Amino acid sequence: MAGDQAPGQPSATPAGEVSVWPFEGRFEGREAFAERIRQALAAAAREGWRELFLCDENFEDWPLGERSVIESLSAWSRGGRRMLLLAASYEELKRRHHRFVHWRQTWDHLIEARVCRSRSVSEWPSALWSPAWALQRLDLQRSTGICSQVPERRVALRESLDECWRHGSPAFPASTLGL
Repeated sequence: MAGDQAPGQPSATPAGEVSVWPFEGRFEGREAFAERIRQALAAAAREGWRELFLCDENFEDWPLGERSVIESLSAWSRGGRRMLLLAASYEELKRRHHRFVHWRQTWDHLIEARVCRSRSVSEWPSALWSPAWALQRLDLQRSTGICSQVPERRVALRESLDECWRHGSPAFPASTLGL
C-alpha cells in the first residue's frame, strides 16, 4: 500500500504509477501547514486513500475553501471512502470555507462530523490522519508540526483522535431541516 514504505521512497499507487511523498518531517508556519494540507488531499485523491480524519479546533487556518482543495476532495470522493471531521466548533469553518460547506452537502454520505467541547484550546489536536500519512500541528501559535508515514506515529495519533471522537457528539449537518 502507498504510504507503508520508508519516508521519501517511491510507492505504487492503485493505478500502478510511482509517486514519491515529498512531505516528511517538521514544518513551520501557516503557509507550510496549508501547503502540506493541499498536497495531502491531492495525494489522497491520486493514491486512493480510503479514509481521512480531519481534526482542528475550528479549521480557520486550513485551506478548505480553496478551489484546488475542493477539486482534490471531489476526486477523492468515490465509493468506499470515508471522512471523519472533528472540531470544537464549526462556525468558523462555515464562515470562511463556503466551497467546503457546499462540497460537504454533496458528499454527506461519506462524511461523519462531530463536535467535542470537553478539551481546552491548549490540548486540542490539529491533525490530518490517513492510513498512509499523517500531519500533526504541535504548536498552534507558530503553526509548527510534523508530517510522517511512520506507522507508530500514525497509530499514536489515531488513538489520540479516537479518544476525542468518543467524547464528541454529532454536529455540522449537511443540511438543516425546518418544520
